[in-house]
Amino acid sequence: ATLVYSKIIKNLYPDMPLVIGGIEASLRRVTHYDYWSDKLMPSILIDSGADLLFYGMGEKSIVEYARLLKKGVPASSLTTLPQTSFLVNNKEDYATKKNWFEFELASHEDCLQDKKLFALNFKYIEEESNKMEAKKLTQMAGDHKIVVNPPWPTFNEKEIDKVYDLPYTRLPHPRYNKKGAIPAYEMIRHSINIHRGCFGGCTFCTISAHQGKFIASRSEKSVLKEVEKVTQMHDFKGYISDLGGPSANMYKMKGIYEQLCRKCKRPSCIYPSVCSNLDTDHKPMLDLYRKVRNNPNVKKAFIGSGIRYDMILNKTGQEETDRNKEKYLREVIKHHVSGRLKVAPEHSSDDVLKFMRKPSFKLFEELNEAFKKINQEEKLNQQLIPYFISSHPGSKPED
Repeated sequence: ATLVYSKIIKNLYPDMPLVIGGIEASLRRVTHYDYWSDKLMPSILIDSGADLLFYGMGEKSIVEYARLLKKGVPASSLTTLPQTSFLVNNKEDYATKKNWFEFELASHEDCLQDKKLFALNFKYIEEESNKMEAKKLTQMAGDHKIVVNPPWPTFNEKEIDKVYDLPYTRLPHPRYNKKGAIPAYEMIRHSINIHRGCFGGCTFCTISAHQGKFIASRSEKSVLKEVEKVTQMHDFKGYISDLGGPSANMYKMKGIYEQLCRKCKRPSCIYPSVCSNLDTDHKPMLDLYRKVRNNPNVKKAFIGSGIRYDMILNKTGQEETDRNKEKYLREVIKHHVSGRLKVAPEHSSDDVLKFMRKPSFKLFEELNEAFKKINQEEKLNQQLIPYFISSHPGSKPED
């Protein structure tokens, strides 16, 4: 759709600067596999004719772009905006920031000739997506050079609160008014996002490509303010469908020593083992959940996002942190499950799980035992629902 609309707009208004964005465009900023045509395609900037691409969560890019345009800066000269991508001719000079080191990916033509070079490109892209101080990426495609500027720094609490505290209607676009129920909207209309990003680094997931692995968490005040707003919706019946994020239990988590995170290139902070520099204390979530439960208009707040049970079952040796993890699992099962707790072991074969960067299936069996024990002690009758992926690359028929 982005491609089609871009071409229409460019034909109608050839002199107007055209910016594209969204998750789909983000994943197509360099050579990429296109499912529809079953072949490798060059950057979407080439086919769409767009002047600029915003990748990832684009709030900062949009605001800064609008500010500079309003100031009278020509759109064609905006080549130093973080988290944007653009095209230049092969030998064309363009403005860039001195502290942005450049890394050149294998060209589009080389990727067409060698699939290993294409795979290597994505290895480097993932590495740079998961670094605090990322490099600028470039790729040649014919006579064009694709430039991908590094992302913005992770939002601090004040910045992410400012985004979520805007006066959203929480309603679908008016064009859907006469089209009946929208399944995706029905699922999320009473849900609340408490953080962004995921340090899980699963190989089948693209969250790191558009949100990054560093967690940006909202303040309690901001979350509770949105809870109150949701309770005032005309169709609210007392149930919050989700209080979570890309992974439910990463709220407020970050490196204990940031200087170590600055040097780190690991795609996952929890695979093959939980990083010793990662603060995995679940207390901030316990405090937040309790405050949401205490809202007189909330009958129940469910945790609908997937829970990373490997972080809960991992023992740090720090008594208070480990106690809070056990308490978290019990409180979720006791207060925040709608009869079924969803988790994602993803596979039962340890060989496939290694390809996925997921923990051994033995850990799911350990969770299952703990789940049954807590249900028995709390006199509950709930189910543990595991999510699986079949036919993952690297899996064999017997898997």
